[in-house]
Amino acid sequence: MTDETDAERRRALAERAETDLERWGNPDALMAAWDGRAKIAADFIPRGARVLDLGCGAMAVERFLPADCAYQPCDLAARDERTLICDFNAGEFPEVECDVAVVLGVLEYLADVPAFLRRLRALGKPIVVSYSLAGEGPADRRALGWMNDYSRAEFGGLLKAAGFNRAFARGIENGQVLMRLDPTAPPQVAEKTVWVLSHSNVANFGDRLGVQLLSQVLPPHAVVRHLQHKPFEAPPEGEPDLLILGLGNSLYTPLLTDELAALIARAPVSIGIFGTQYREAMDCARLEGVIGRLHSWYARYEEDALIYGQGRGNVRHLGDWLIDAFPMSRPTDDEMLIIDASFDMETPLDRTIARIQRHRSVMSARLHPLLCALTSAETVGYEEQWAKDAWAGGASSGKFRSMLMDVFGMAWSSDHMWRVDRSAVIGYKAKVAANLSGLRAELAELLA
Repeated sequence: MTDETDAERRRALAERAETDLERWGNPDALMAAWDGRAKIAADFIPRGARVLDLGCGAMAVERFLPADCAYQPCDLAARDERTLICDFNAGEFPEVECDVAVVLGVLEYLADVPAFLRRLRALGKPIVVSYSLAGEGPADRRALGWMNDYSRAEFGGLLKAAGFNRAFARGIENGQVLMRLDPTAPPQVAEKTVWVLSHSNVANFGDRLGVQLLSQVLPPHAVVRHLQHKPFEAPPEGEPDLLILGLGNSLYTPLLTDELAALIARAPVSIGIFGTQYREAMDCARLEGVIGRLHSWYARYEEDALIYGQGRGNVRHLGDWLIDAFPMSRPTDDEMLIIDASFDMETPLDRTIARIQRHRSVMSARLHPLLCALTSAETVGYEEQWAKDAWAGGASSGKFRSMLMDVFGMAWSSDHMWRVDRSAVIGYKAKVAANLSGLRAELAELLA
């Protein structure tokens, strides 16, 4: 049979949407040129996978599989004794377990591609598939026996309609695209910009921890840019999709500036994750202006919410989310650890936590080292922090009391030791963890 006659035969079968049984039953029709495509396809397959090769042809895929894979061929005609026989145009499909299905040079020869893609999606497994896109490869598709003509956009629409949310693809010769379809992958989402205003440039324990915890509550497509209170320098142009004020740190009067108010007004939506300190010297009007502009304020302590959030629908009591960074532990060192205001904050965070949790007794002049100590120490105490600047008039921070009220439902005065109620600490950790779930959900919604 001449090439011209063979092309006419293929064209006639394709136009009648009939499978070319004569061609695919002839081993000589399986082209060695297809081996290159099979080699590339193997790059999409993990070691140890059970591979179902649909339309296996000369079974080139098997030769290129990574180690420890199991191979199951399937085709219109037997290629060896393992081959499962199926005519996809007759609605046949193999019932066999696999971890990955490979479909190379098959879709072009199918009369009902959408139905076949639905069968592939029903496997619930990754699919490595090729397709020669209409308008980007051979012009006379019917002469090749191809029964369909999907453009790039049309083929993408078919994949989406079948339930494949995401494809990892690469182009190969003659207008073909080779892709891995993962039915479990979430749909692609646009990146969203998040500006975070905090003390992220300050080398203290709590602020550094807040930076690390932020990624645990933001959705994966959030792109973060950190801004600092001191020196305050807002981006000169544009606006974020979301502004986050605070990382669990404190707001107090010197931070309540016109620049802060302007930044919040500039953002289309903003939330706060902060507490307060030096309340006797607080510029309440400015703070209320800040809170009023926030979509939500996740107050660090109940006292924060009660003092400044009464009657507001946008105020939620989060708790001190840094507790989530400290697992419950048991101390081993009898020597008392004294943490003063100049506590070494430059060591790695994990080592700082381990150092604090090693001691049975801890006295701290810093808030978050004390919070860490509550998860391990048997006895603790704190030294109150007093304002030294003239604007505060020597006010106390008040944040130690607020934290102890949150955790234990009562407060102790400073400069003496008391025994830690571990069950109360565990309960507080559980409460904050539940509240963090609400924060994650709202961030996901705001950045959807």
